[in-house]
Amino acid sequence: MKTKDEIWELRLYVAGNTPKSRAALSNLEKYCEEHLKDKYVIEVIDLLVKPQLAEGDQIFAVPTLVKKVPEPIRKIIGDLSNEEKVLVGLNIRPASN
Repeated sequence: MKTKDEIWELRLYVAGNTPKSRAALSNLEKYCEEHLKDKYVIEVIDLLVKPQLAEGDQIFAVPTLVKKVPEPIRKIIGDLSNEEKVLVGLNIRPASN
């Protein structure tokens, strides 16, 4: 059952502090602030530091965003620059003004 104040748990897998990794995080933070204000947690996992964590979420490319909660689990690969694709992929309805 979905509640209005459910916290979205998002996990962003990156490999080092690359321009693509920074772009993905920046884009993700922007979308979350716009559409999930105060209702999200972003965990950034650097696979250069903790490569063993890739296996749990079956990560094969980076950057990869994994939405853990609310279910269903969803994955988006890339720098997250296409806002519409990210919102659809995460099943986020754009915030109405």
